[in-house]
Amino acid sequence: MTATTIPREATKAAPPGHSDRSVAENRLGQKLVAPALILMVLVTAYPMLQALYLSLFRYRLTTPDDKGFVGLGNYVTILSDSLFWKDTLNTVIIMVVTVAVELVIGFAFAMVMHRIIFARGAMRTAILIPYGIITVVSAFAWQFTFSINNGWVNAWFDWLPGISATTNWYGDHWHAMFAIMVSEIWKTTPFMSLLLLAGLSQISEDMLEAAKVDGATASQRLFKVILPNMRAAIMVAVLFRALDAFRIFDNIFIMTKGAQNTESSSFLTYRQAIEQFQLGMGSALSVLLFLTVLILAYLIVKFFRVDLAQARGEG
Repeated sequence: MTATTIPREATKAAPPGHSDRSVAENRLGQKLVAPALILMVLVTAYPMLQALYLSLFRYRLTTPDDKGFVGLGNYVTILSDSLFWKDTLNTVIIMVVTVAVELVIGFAFAMVMHRIIFARGAMRTAILIPYGIITVVSAFAWQFTFSINNGWVNAWFDWLPGISATTNWYGDHWHAMFAIMVSEIWKTTPFMSLLLLAGLSQISEDMLEAAKVDGATASQRLFKVILPNMRAAIMVAVLFRALDAFRIFDNIFIMTKGAQNTESSSFLTYRQAIEQFQLGMGSALSVLLFLTVLILAYLIVKFFRVDLAQARGEG
């Protein structure tokens, strides 16, 4: 009697902790994403490789014949320059403060949009309007808002400590940084609230009702039911906004043009590559910015430790 061989496909079992359905969905998702991923790589691969190549040269656009190979010399120069670290610190401060504030305000807006019954469409539209405004237009509006000559911030808030009719918001580092962060928060909080609203809509009302019947208070339902079940949505919101905030450029370019030590990493890259025509140094800065964004994304994902398959309720 000959032994019956088991077909190879039949020996493939689902990975531990994953159902056959989730494995099949993951494979389908990979097939659906593959065309867009391939197209994105084809479109972005050349600029990225070109930037990496130029970063290894001393190359100024005004003197192209003086191009010379310096290896990692541009990176050594950048990493040993205090200006780079100052601009990086500015970028980190802007990212941390704006994302933290947007997370709190965005969650409040998401709760309002989720719970409101009367004029729900009008309320959601009103909350999301700032995100629909072009960033440059928003930056110009906030530049005039904080202007010492024709702005309304000093006139409306002169009753607060530290604010008077003569407060020059662009006269020192921290006042200028505050103005930039306010403009960023106003513009992008609706995006944060939209992502959090998607997470709120996934929470079962039966679960909240059961917690209420068991005697859980509003704060207990918030911290024991709502927030734990929104962990995946919060991670996505923080990830998207943190990466976007770390690349901030428009607000700084319009409002301060980097004055009062308000440059960001992206603004420093712009000055080197566009204003000073230092393509080699600018390319090295762009490569470092890209690597920093990758590391930041990795750290955020590791910090939240969210299993998206389990977040969808799959075993």
